[in-house]
Amino acid sequence: MTFAKFGPAGNAAAFPYKSSADAPRWLSELGLDCYEYQCGKGVNVGRETAEKIGQAARDYNISLSLHAPYFINLANPDPDSLRKTTGYILDACQAADWMGAKRVVIHSGALMKRSRREALDTALRSLSEVLKVWESEGFGHITLCPETMGKINQLGDLTEVLELCKLDDRLLPCVDFGHLYARSLGELTGEEACEAMLDQMEAALGTERASRFHSHFSQIEFTPGGGEKCHRTFADNGGFGPDPAPLMAAVARRGWQPTFICESAGTQAEDALTMKKLYLQSLLKDK
Repeated sequence: MTFAKFGPAGNAAAFPYKSSADAPRWLSELGLDCYEYQCGKGVNVGRETAEKIGQAARDYNISLSLHAPYFINLANPDPDSLRKTTGYILDACQAADWMGAKRVVIHSGALMKRSRREALDTALRSLSEVLKVWESEGFGHITLCPETMGKINQLGDLTEVLELCKLDDRLLPCVDFGHLYARSLGELTGEEACEAMLDQMEAALGTERASRFHSHFSQIEFTPGGGEKCHRTFADNGGFGPDPAPLMAAVARRGWQPTFICESAGTQAEDALTMKKLYLQSLLKDK
């Protein structure tokens, strides 16, 4: 049986080493399964370091993914923006390839004072062009994961991300449940909401593909007018959501095998382990 995987985005505050090459060993000792290397502010990792991280990940059986630069904007109609976006994605794929990371997370972009439909149509055209270059440059074995976004004025609700993923069977959604909670102003939490989101993914992608989705998860503080304000931790007091337990139970019931990357603010490794424990408890209940 294949199980869901759990790990952090980047290095938690408690990470005791200086080099990310030590992260796979540390995460394995904690009982985690995966690690997302962060290139949000630019792809600045060199080949030697990337290969060291990759070798350590293989040694300790840690699955790798990589977050591409935040500057990516598939929804910008300007040709120069598309050229830059394509470059950011290719640079991320190259670093991922050096590491042996199988997935690269990409942002969708901003509305830029246009309707959601206009922005999505632009993003679909842009991603189609990116995929041509991605394929021609030999990166077709790396899965691109368009991410659901947390601010209301950003492109990237679940429906939009799933439409982007329909462009190529090798694309997988990065479903950030904290982002969806924030942009829905707290509505998307609890058992019914989790089942509805998983059902929507299954209807759009088919069971096999949906079952392998990539995911970010953290509890998020939001503002009524804009959505996401900041990431929180599971230990924060203040009623922040979403609650991870219903999602872990829903995934366990379905027997799905997603990759969950925790983005808690500083406690991402500890909170990833909490999520894994909730998931394993749900598996035992369903037996």
